[in-house]
Amino acid sequence: MSTAKKQYKRVTVKSLTEMKANNEKISMLTAYDYTMAKIIDSAGIDVILVGDSASNVMAGHETTLPITLDQMIYHASSVVRAVERALVVVDLPFGSYQSDPKEALRSAIRIMKESGGHSVKLEGGSEVKESIKRILHAGIPVMGHLGLTPQSIYKFGTYTVRAKEAEEAEKLVQDALALERWGCFALVLEKVPAALAQKVAEQLTIPVIGIGAGAGVDGQVLVSHDMFGMTHEFNPRFLRRYLNLYEEMGNAVANYVKDVKAVDFPNDEEQY
Repeated sequence: MSTAKKQYKRVTVKSLTEMKANNEKISMLTAYDYTMAKIIDSAGIDVILVGDSASNVMAGHETTLPITLDQMIYHASSVVRAVERALVVVDLPFGSYQSDPKEALRSAIRIMKESGGHSVKLEGGSEVKESIKRILHAGIPVMGHLGLTPQSIYKFGTYTVRAKEAEEAEKLVQDALALERWGCFALVLEKVPAALAQKVAEQLTIPVIGIGAGAGVDGQVLVSHDMFGMTHEFNPRFLRRYLNLYEEMGNAVANYVKDVKAVDFPNDEEQY
């Protein structure tokens, strides 16, 4: 017999734990600006990620590495002003937490104070243990990120599926357990085998949100520009496009140009 799902007026880190316990899948999308965040939040998304993927889709960089902490704060503050329901998670950008736990804490504090975000996300396991623990000890919620970690792309040299071999898979499982033990409230698994991702989700009490990690996890996340079809060069297996805005917006612009050239816009009803 099915049971009614709890309605959340405001999603919190506690809400996500309840969703997992109640077998309710968690929906998560990225947003980087007020208008997009308003649309996504109003449609009922559970989590909005202000991702360092803004470096790619907003600024046109090849990787996520160039985006700065100041730029992440700008994008996050724009999103927070639009959101009424969703939990807002903000990526700590490359270079803001990896080498110095004190710098990691300063970066996380700046995000929380200056953007109004609700939590931060960072990539890695045991290698960033001290940064994670210092941030958590300050009372800032942390979401982990394992598997394909885009900030380490030059280390990996490729965006291929991670943890296919036994040694790397075992390290991923141990890192996931450690993230939960240290106090992270959730975990993103990116581009790992579905069976491994399900194994991790079943072993953890915190939610596991996948991107290219199969259906056996506790939720899914996509980059909104990919999901809406605003991008067209990126075609991984895990991506489902729900619209084709690249084509539709291009056609709209072409029609606008045509109407302006033909003096069809503005018409009599469209002027004062």
